[in-house]
Amino acid sequence: MAKTKTAFFCQNCGTQYAKWVGQCSACKQWNTVVEEVVQKEEKANWKSSSQSSKRVSKPLLVNEISIEKEVRLNTFDLEFNRVLGGGLVPGALVLLGGEPGVGKSTLLLQIALKLPYKTLYVSGEESQKQIKMRADRIHPNSETCFILTETKTQNIFKQIEATEPDIVVIDSIQTLHSDYIESAAGSISQIRECTAELIKFAKETNTPVILIGHITKDGSIAGPKILEHMVDTVLQFEGDRNYVYRLLRSLKNRFGSTAELGIYEMQGSGLREVNNPSEVLISKNDEGLSGTAIASTVEGMRPLLIEIQALVSTAVYGTPQRSTTGYNAKRLNMLLAVLEKRAGFKLGAKDVFLNITGGISVDDPAIDLAVVAAILSSNEDIPIDKGICFAAEVGLAGEIRPVQRVEQRILEAEKLGYTTIIVSKNNKIGLKSTKIKILLASKIEEVAGNLFG
Repeated sequence: MAKTKTAFFCQNCGTQYAKWVGQCSACKQWNTVVEEVVQKEEKANWKSSSQSSKRVSKPLLVNEISIEKEVRLNTFDLEFNRVLGGGLVPGALVLLGGEPGVGKSTLLLQIALKLPYKTLYVSGEESQKQIKMRADRIHPNSETCFILTETKTQNIFKQIEATEPDIVVIDSIQTLHSDYIESAAGSISQIRECTAELIKFAKETNTPVILIGHITKDGSIAGPKILEHMVDTVLQFEGDRNYVYRLLRSLKNRFGSTAELGIYEMQGSGLREVNNPSEVLISKNDEGLSGTAIASTVEGMRPLLIEIQALVSTAVYGTPQRSTTGYNAKRLNMLLAVLEKRAGFKLGAKDVFLNITGGISVDDPAIDLAVVAAILSSNEDIPIDKGICFAAEVGLAGEIRPVQRVEQRILEAEKLGYTTIIVSKNNKIGLKSTKIKILLASKIEEVAGNLFG
């Protein structure tokens, strides 16, 4: 019997210590260091010992390495494929995180049921009957998805050897435990060991593995930070349980862009892909209301039109309030200072509230002009014409600055039926024939004069 060894780990960042300390020197958090058992068998492998084989890799010159075209597995979910960068890469490990009840299990079960490949869905949180009830509601006729309720990794790998699936889904990594580590499921050492075994399996068999991970109160993925470094892709599933729309973002992706965005609508039959996000982000209100402006933005490779709402009112208290939802509060304060200093609008003694509809957060500076237009519209109480949208950045001197990929923004606005788009006159536009009218502006005063006279 090997001697039991223990070590101290920070529950927040995973840093190891030889003895207990009150504050973690890496992440500066207090009372997060706990003692855990780290005893481990010598032959920890996803395969049985009789089938294990030792592979010795040899160094190669860069010029000697052959590159073949990357073949991805189609998940038959356009939004999921877009965020992954075109589909699942063989041998990749994907980590999906999100708040409880947001729909992580529903999304992956829905994808697993629709796949034509043999898929093994492993659940450590629900019984097979519970999963069957959800499957009947989402996609009742599936002949390729196998359901396994198990938490021990050794038993899971036995079933994987017997089933030989093309894709493995684990729900969730915090529920798994390995015999090689004598600590509770969900602890730092168990999560690290179970993930390492799954990585070894994925890379040796070229089988993609999708993990579901819990998140903490502050929105970060639970467990050691090393978990995010070990996997190939980290996805975040966002959305309020009280609303029907969900957003899928990529926080890390070794095989594609991290700027892509996927949008879903939660329905009784599962999650519906929203291929035209403007139907979500723009209200269908026919009445002309002041304080509303439409901005043309770009998320990854996808142009979006979003609705920005502003409310400007006289400050009731001594200090005016500045509140934003989905927009950087510091950038709002900067734009208000530009309006006051450069354009002569007296907003220093007024409350300003800004909201981007649809529950998304946007960092694109191209929505600056739409934010300014919405604020001025609310301040003057004059609605902006419904056919006008904006795509330009505002500088500290009050100038209208050009933005990237303006042609895609213009074509998207034209496709959705807008008649006029206001952009910077310094933008080089190569479009020859468009139905939409393109207004070029260089100063905020020009835009205000065109909109409000």
